[in-house]
Amino acid sequence: MGKSTWPADRLEEARAVIADVAHHSDPLIRLACNVLVQHSETEQERRDARALLLMLDAKHPARDKHRLNRRPAP
Repeated sequence: MGKSTWPADRLEEARAVIADVAHHSDPLIRLACNVLVQHSETEQERRDARALLLMLDAKHPARDKHRLNRRPAP
């Protein structure tokens, strides 16, 4: 069997989402950023993805507050 193209395919899809950010939902942009933060080959691309995640968090500040107030499962 040949080498999996999964990582390269996911990075390509994530980059396509980020390149057209105005036409994608925030959850999809967040997913694309997380893929780039974890799997990008360059530090600059990882930094840019983290910056975009921070902007999304600033856009929806209640999202993290809701997560912090959630009770852990018993």
